[in-house]
Amino acid sequence: MTATTDGSAGAVGPRAAAASTTNELRRGDDAASGIGGTAPPDASGLDGAAARAAERAAGHLLARQDPEGWWKGDLETNVTMDAEDLLLRQFLGILDAGTTHAAALHIRREQREDGAWATFYGGPGDLSATVEAYVALRLAGDAPEAPHMARASAWVRAGGGIASARVFTRIWLALFGWWRWEDLPELPPELLFLPKWFPLNIYDFGCWARQTIVPLTVVSAKRPVRPAPFPLDELHTDPDLPAPPRPLAPATGWDGLFQRLDKALHVYHRVAPRALRRTAMNQAARWIIERQENDGCWGGIQPPAVYSVIALHLLGYDLQHPVMRAGLESLDRFAVWREDGSRMIEACQSPVWDTCLAAIALADAGLAPDHPALVKAVDWMLDEEITRTGDWAVRRPGLPPGGWAFEFHNDNYPDIDDTAEVLLAFRRVRHPDPARLEAAVARGTRWTLGMQSKGGAWGAFDADNTSVLPNKLPFCDFGEVIDPPSADVTAHVVEMLAFEGLAQDPRTRRGIEWLLAAQEPNGAWFGRWGVNHVYGTGSVLPALTAAGLPVSHPAIRRSVRWLGSVQNQDGGWGEDLRSYHDEAWIGRGASTASQTAWALIALLAAGERDSEPVRRGVAWLAETQREDGSWDEPYFTGTGFPWDFSINYHLYRQVFPLTALGRYVYGEPSPGKVR
Repeated sequence: MTATTDGSAGAVGPRAAAASTTNELRRGDDAASGIGGTAPPDASGLDGAAARAAERAAGHLLARQDPEGWWKGDLETNVTMDAEDLLLRQFLGILDAGTTHAAALHIRREQREDGAWATFYGGPGDLSATVEAYVALRLAGDAPEAPHMARASAWVRAGGGIASARVFTRIWLALFGWWRWEDLPELPPELLFLPKWFPLNIYDFGCWARQTIVPLTVVSAKRPVRPAPFPLDELHTDPDLPAPPRPLAPATGWDGLFQRLDKALHVYHRVAPRALRRTAMNQAARWIIERQENDGCWGGIQPPAVYSVIALHLLGYDLQHPVMRAGLESLDRFAVWREDGSRMIEACQSPVWDTCLAAIALADAGLAPDHPALVKAVDWMLDEEITRTGDWAVRRPGLPPGGWAFEFHNDNYPDIDDTAEVLLAFRRVRHPDPARLEAAVARGTRWTLGMQSKGGAWGAFDADNTSVLPNKLPFCDFGEVIDPPSADVTAHVVEMLAFEGLAQDPRTRRGIEWLLAAQEPNGAWFGRWGVNHVYGTGSVLPALTAAGLPVSHPAIRRSVRWLGSVQNQDGGWGEDLRSYHDEAWIGRGASTASQTAWALIALLAAGERDSEPVRRGVAWLAETQREDGSWDEPYFTGTGFPWDFSINYHLYRQVFPLTALGRYVYGEPSPGKVR
């Protein structure tokens, strides 16, 4: 991993030199090509400031393109990634002093003054994250009597101790005997025998949960315990007493029903036929190995990779086995090494997502459609197209492949959101091989349409992944485990279909109807994959107007009024992650570059270019831009799971402000102009 100072460099290979000087940004000569707009404004006043800010931002972004054509910013989450990486290495017996020291530097730096660790910048302390961070620092040699450790353990005890931590944290502790397996929910590997039509089969879970649950069924069956390197009595409220039993919910509800089912599964664990269990675990191993990616990872994300390595190790795969060796090597690629010697673990890497957003931003900010940087980006994205069938075909058998994933390597799980944005980026570039590009667009459009859910909307990875039962399992006490349709993904698809000339297609109209019905009473839309209503609204309005809804439409006017009502006094917009579970935070938070850009993108799509909120927002972006053309943004504005797992995409602060400024300066892109 290349060390970076602003998180905008890639993970593979050196950063590219500037692909172009910024004076190559132009629009006027491109009007005839179908991508042009009006000429840049005069250099005076707000319009001039916006144009200069866009030019600096474009230069900054161009300088960070990898020679292969992609962009990737750091994907920052929380210290549980770093702690679990150390715990995995301790479990496998491969923990080394250098890795431990570097991880500890990062974990210590993230500790709050009260001793806890949060899961996002400025957020409240989180009990499970604090427990895991504390254990990781104990592995690094930090003494429990040290002031920062004593504060942490006191904070954990005040929060209920280890017994109040989430299931996944207690699984990690059970691996070393710090928690009893008998006090964890049971997850039998026989789950894999359930047919695809049966409730609670593995395909009822979202792909990220499915990839984690399958290896964990092996871990749950094996119940391994490695020698603990130290006790953790200081994290229990009363270490001399067993964990108190959790009260049962009434048997008349789902929670009570599944709690009683879990008790029955614990009994089954003791009497499970050995041959049946052995067959189930072997099937789990085959399932895991079949889904290992070419780079050795699983699903392009760290948690399934970690649990898959543990499960296969428990089934007898030694660390030199090719599957294991490739898996461990892939985990090393999630590490970001900083200049101060610290080491941060990314939960995932986002090159496809970052590249398509960067291409859109640069094109909308005036970069020529045949500029080498854009052509190279499209070349790289064309090579990343997924042309083989994955788990998505369980719900859509017979649908030909043709999508894009989020990561460098994740051919089993293309996602609808990336595919829509990649196709939108393609339509902004004049590629020297139009036949190849058109063929890829046709396949991607066909696959996306085929992944529409019954209600007319789109989820992220699967169609009709809407069962409510997985979320009721005692095992699933952390984050979303299903993948229902969302407004932001549906909006990106509708926008893409409009650019493909399909605005009047019945499938597009069903998506529009779903979006209109999903609007919140206040005029906003909920943001599933970005924080939160500002993101949802910033996604939906461009889609609705691209699809032909007039800016006078009541739904659009309601959202415009809402955005104006939540604008901060400084002219920016922000929304705290606490808005996911506290309505008082909806649309409220410190101004950030990415969220200000989302609000501006929405307002510009709604025809509000000359309004006071837009002018104040553009002024805020211009005034807060750094000298190098970038913006600073410590706040987390992305989500893996709303509230439970938050993400700071380090490239968001660059691509979205550039997109907003470009559209303010040069006008809105539209299907007619881009074509």
